[in-house]
Amino acid sequence: MIPVSCGEIADAVNGELTGVAPSAVVDGAVVIDSRAAGPGGLFVALPGENVDGHDYVGTATAAGVTVSLTARPVEGSPCIVVADPQAALGALARLVVGRLPDLTVIALTGSSGKTSTKDLIGQLIRPYGETVVPEGSFNNEIGHPLTALQATESTKYLVAEMGARHQGDITYLTGITPPKIGLVLNIGTSHIGEFGSQDNIAVAKGEMIEAVTAGGTALLNADDHRVAAMRSRTKERVLTFGEAPEADIRAEGVKLDAEGQPAFTLRIGDFSGDIQLQFIGEHYVSNALAAAAVGAAIGMTPEQLAEGLNAATRVSAARMELTERADGVTIINDAFNANPDSTRAALKALVAIGRSRGARTWAVLGEMLELGDASADEHDAIGRLVVRLDVNRLLVVGAGAKPIHLGASLEGSWGNESAYVDSIPEALELLRSELRAGDVVLVKSSKGSKLRSLADALIEEGVQ
Repeated sequence: MIPVSCGEIADAVNGELTGVAPSAVVDGAVVIDSRAAGPGGLFVALPGENVDGHDYVGTATAAGVTVSLTARPVEGSPCIVVADPQAALGALARLVVGRLPDLTVIALTGSSGKTSTKDLIGQLIRPYGETVVPEGSFNNEIGHPLTALQATESTKYLVAEMGARHQGDITYLTGITPPKIGLVLNIGTSHIGEFGSQDNIAVAKGEMIEAVTAGGTALLNADDHRVAAMRSRTKERVLTFGEAPEADIRAEGVKLDAEGQPAFTLRIGDFSGDIQLQFIGEHYVSNALAAAAVGAAIGMTPEQLAEGLNAATRVSAARMELTERADGVTIINDAFNANPDSTRAALKALVAIGRSRGARTWAVLGEMLELGDASADEHDAIGRLVVRLDVNRLLVVGAGAKPIHLGASLEGSWGNESAYVDSIPEALELLRSELRAGDVVLVKSSKGSKLRSLADALIEEGVQ
């Protein structure tokens, strides 16, 4: 973090200094895990479901932090006492970002694809300036300010991934890091249980476009009518991306290769360039175009964008991550998260890979969470799609996902083409007994359904 005095921090977070001088300086890392605490840093004592950060303030002090943000004084430790340490963390990040006038904030949101697109953006723009990109999916009221606090005087670009579960969440996060470039990827059904409808999701995600600062650029998906309509929510410059003919950054002739990796022609004005992505799934085309739109907004040439897209590789794990086992079984691990849109895209990629290899395909699917009243219908539709795509085998794991199995059965699956099990151990046992050389297995679910552990176990068995 850039050097800031404890007195300045206390003023910014409306806190009270205890056991520390106003002149003491924080110039180390800001952390919420005392094990990561170090000299000159700041520890934020957050309450948790199982542990209270205040129990570890002493550990952070012993590790050399200058001060801790706490909700109460802690004897023997320098503290800034605040009403809400989490809110204070956001206020601290806003203070730091406000002191970096040359920093360009690039913020993105959407119902799906945020983390993959964030990774792509980072790879595209890093050659043109020091860049801070969130680790994993640090996109909430805790992860977002922690990422922002990594910016220094030498940082040129801060990429900020922003999630939302309620109206106002994006407004809060953009208040911490006002975006010069604001990007909305899509409006799907993720968190529809919280919002009630896709139109309500669009209202919330559109807060990103309203937050774009004067002289900035709003980036909108021309293929999503709810996103395209957000043009009316800003007076700033707008660039569009997509496969629609009117898009400013456009893909034409999209096709998947034998490994399920998309290729297309990138068109920007008079420029035309061939792109072969190193990612599995057609949905990466939209992610790539969104990243290219960011690059165009900061002044990269079409040639630079094409070169960067062709060179980009997967960064975050468990997102269409392909592993070839020694016994000839291929595992596609896409169990980091799931919603209906991303699941459909993953299934299409599975079929493309299986078709190119002449291989038997397996879809191992768990529950897609936070779909509210639409959950049963959305899961049922995925089961029916599995049959229509002619996936060879379907294995559904967990009670919440059972409508996938029922939908497949009603659509025309019979015999043992579709199977349902209650638990991950049962799924692993079935797969152990039935997988054979050449099979391609997609494992897909929401993070909370924990099928990532099943994918990890399948991969691990291949190296034993």
